[in-house]
Amino acid sequence: MALAEDAPFGDLTSETLVPVGTVARGAIVAREPGVMAGGDVLTASFVLLDPTTEVSLLVADGDPFVAGDVLARVVGPGRSVLRSERVALNLVQRMCGIATLTRRHVDAVAAVPGSRARVVDTRKTTPGLRALERHAVRCGGGHNHRFSLSDAVLAKDNHFALVGDDPGALTAALREARAALPHTVHLEVEVDRPDQIEPVLAAGVDTIMLDNFDRDALRAGVDQVAGRALVEASGGVTLETIADIAATGVDVISVGALTHSVRALDLGLDLEMS
Repeated sequence: MALAEDAPFGDLTSETLVPVGTVARGAIVAREPGVMAGGDVLTASFVLLDPTTEVSLLVADGDPFVAGDVLARVVGPGRSVLRSERVALNLVQRMCGIATLTRRHVDAVAAVPGSRARVVDTRKTTPGLRALERHAVRCGGGHNHRFSLSDAVLAKDNHFALVGDDPGALTAALREARAALPHTVHLEVEVDRPDQIEPVLAAGVDTIMLDNFDRDALRAGVDQVAGRALVEASGGVTLETIADIAATGVDVISVGALTHSVRALDLGLDLEMS
């Protein structure tokens, strides 16, 4: 789809300037340090357009690189390589940006003594690119939340706005939901006030998400849950705050910024005629 979008009726520039039969050799070069993600996507961007193009990956997904490193080499028909270039770079630059940002968050949590918290992504992904962005999170050492609305139950404030959040009604609604679900389905509930914790736990949920709780409230919430469910922290998580959040004892920290506002890494394709 991306290749068709970029050249719906061919590449006028390359077809006008580059002679048929010209072979191009190129290197994908990092302009800044980061973490690799999207090697298969890079290959597919060139090979899907022309199967005779050869892509050699020199850095594996999940591996770090520095500015100036050659991440891959490309050899193929000049016109095809040029037509694939922007799609390949756009996708892989974004994936590397996600992997790099994820690694920074993971490293910040790993530096907290005794923390066991997982850094996870959210559904705040680019429509149509979720599979690629989720893969990039894993390349950075993070974990994935539910992949889609079909994978698990995650009840939030807008659900309760429609079914009622009175403590008794909340517990009853969640118990009814639990009874209707297959035993393999995970049940998570978001709370935004401490007084919601006990009614939610009374329903036998698997994970309780403490949304936009400050550090003291997170710590108190972890103590209150006392192992009766996994505790997820969510809302306003940044590189500057994630270590303090991990120190509260939560099990999971979800970070929407890993995918919804990440900066693409600067990569380039340097070409020469063979």
